[in-house]
Amino acid sequence: MADPDVDPGDETSDDPSETDEYAKMSNPFIIPLIEGARIESIVVISLAIEAKAGSIATVYDMEPKLRDAFLSVMFDHANTGGFRGAFTDGQNLERLRRQLRDVAVKLMPDTVKNVLITDIGRRDS
Repeated sequence: MADPDVDPGDETSDDPSETDEYAKMSNPFIIPLIEGARIESIVVISLAIEAKAGSIATVYDMEPKLRDAFLSVMFDHANTGGFRGAFTDGQNLERLRRQLRDVAVKLMPDTVKNVLITDIGRRDS
């Protein structure tokens, strides 16, 4: 018998295998922007991992490897000027997101669906 309190048009599911989960990286990433031998600015970025349901513990277990890979991507992004000028430009951020997602999926192909930039800021000296 149908539950009268449930709208038949409601598409939400109680099955956790059908929903994604999000794991916020425990600390923000701090990327120095170096000009010559001097730190001119710092960029602070917070990330979250979109993962398949039931895999958050696995994501947190892999956080040290993920952080290392993400830092490599962000240092390369910084060294190619990605955090200079209009660093929050949509195309620029999409390139960074794609690179972060690619390394995360390479490390955890059956778990990671996406990498989200949840906060970003730059402080100039």
